[in-house]
Amino acid sequence: MGIVGATGAVGQELLRLVLEREFPLKALRLFASARSAGKTIEQGGKKFTVEEAKPGVFGDIDILFLAAGGSVTRALAPDAVKAGCVVIDKSSALRMEPDVPLVIPEINPEGLRTHRGLIANPNCSTAVMLMGLFPLHRKFGLKRLIVSTYQSVSGTGAEAVRELEAQVQAHVADRPLEKKVYPYQIAFNCIPHIDSFGADGYTGEESKMAQETRKILGLPDLKVSATTVRVPVVRAHSISVCAEFERPVDLATARAAIAEFDGAELVDDPAQKRYPTPLDFAEKVKCGVGRLRLDTAFENGLSFWVSGDNLWRGAALNALMNAELMVRNGWLQPKAAAATA
Repeated sequence: MGIVGATGAVGQELLRLVLEREFPLKALRLFASARSAGKTIEQGGKKFTVEEAKPGVFGDIDILFLAAGGSVTRALAPDAVKAGCVVIDKSSALRMEPDVPLVIPEINPEGLRTHRGLIANPNCSTAVMLMGLFPLHRKFGLKRLIVSTYQSVSGTGAEAVRELEAQVQAHVADRPLEKKVYPYQIAFNCIPHIDSFGADGYTGEESKMAQETRKILGLPDLKVSATTVRVPVVRAHSISVCAEFERPVDLATARAAIAEFDGAELVDDPAQKRYPTPLDFAEKVKCGVGRLRLDTAFENGLSFWVSGDNLWRGAALNALMNAELMVRNGWLQPKAAAATA
């Protein structure tokens, strides 16, 4: 196994999860940019030396995780596939390619059997949202979707986390608040701008949520409108969802569908003020779903709230769970199967 981008936030989480979940390993190699080559990373009582990620170095690797951005994926993925690797990519570079499956293991695992060497991981906000939406779609048939996100700064990266912490500390000390990562102050604020704006006024993040949801659910004509917002939360995204369905809905059936779904934990008791929050679902495998109610604008509509760890469910964990499922079901090619035996 190999991890490209091992020094980044997602790469570090992936390394941790690989060791904690005891993925069957023959060997584990870590890769990053040339400037990080030679560094030592310690995790789980083990030490790893970082190698330079470049073409020609993946020949003995069965599964290669790419967690270093779209430009790195475009530069390295073809070489890795040619070398016989199964590539699981975190970036957005390949998600909408028609011959690359975009897979959430609890939703569309069939893509793990039909891939051609490349498997894409969904966007973090899409993945978290679908943990609540998919079981309802399966029960009632999704027709239309309006969502608003409340996305943590860790989705931007470690520099954004440091910026939020520095701004809070500066506020307490009555010092000027500096901003470098975001165009506006993020502490005590919300920024309705994630990714670049398109000609239609939607941002890249908003377009990703629409396009990826259609692909994962196999609903090419699904109507989706998204507003994505960065909020001063360190870890875990939350999403407000208003969904219209083809068939009549009822709360008892909806709650039961979510409670039975492997990717979700139902936290929905208004009388006891119980609902998911990002703090409660940071570093959790499942996403919390609550605030379920009949939607008052849509016919056959439900509104609900989802919170889930963007670095786990929306990135590292989803990728690793895809690999785990492939190993467990014997879906790897012969080279990969031999390497993990």
